[in-house]
Amino acid sequence: MTDAIDERARQIRLLLMDCDGVLTEGFICLLPDGTEFKAFNSQDGHGLKLARRAGLRTGVITGRRSTALEQRARETGIEFLCQAASDKVSYLAELLATHGLAGEAVAFIGDDLPDVPVMQRVGLAVAVANAVPEVKQAAHYVTERPGGRGAVREVIELILKAQNKWNAEFLFLA
Repeated sequence: MTDAIDERARQIRLLLMDCDGVLTEGFICLLPDGTEFKAFNSQDGHGLKLARRAGLRTGVITGRRSTALEQRARETGIEFLCQAASDKVSYLAELLATHGLAGEAVAFIGDDLPDVPVMQRVGLAVAVANAVPEVKQAAHYVTERPGGRGAVREVIELILKAQNKWNAEFLFLA
């Protein structure tokens, strides 16, 4: 990690992310009855719980609506959930205003073109390893892990380590 990324990560108070391609591998499985199936990574889930314990707020801004995501948000303590977002930037602006945050206090993890406008307005823009080239170009940091395979956990570790909140005493609390 570079000093510039470390400095950006120290400022983060809110971690936002897309869902499909970030929290999942991006596959959208539709069952015959029309319900949707999503697979989430357990390390990402534990990372989200650690983030909450460390005082890092989390949220998802996604263009789709999914009951599976709603359940995952409850399980992992994701505080903010915006689904079927046709304008992700408007939701970001609303969050910033409501919670008195500056863009520099927000990190966003994306993978595809609809994520770029949000990435351009936050303090730490992150692309997952398998993001499209335009997203990687807009990012301050590109993860080593792909979306749905621990990329979210990687970013949480990066932020918590930069903030000196990643230590054995904290990690192994029951």
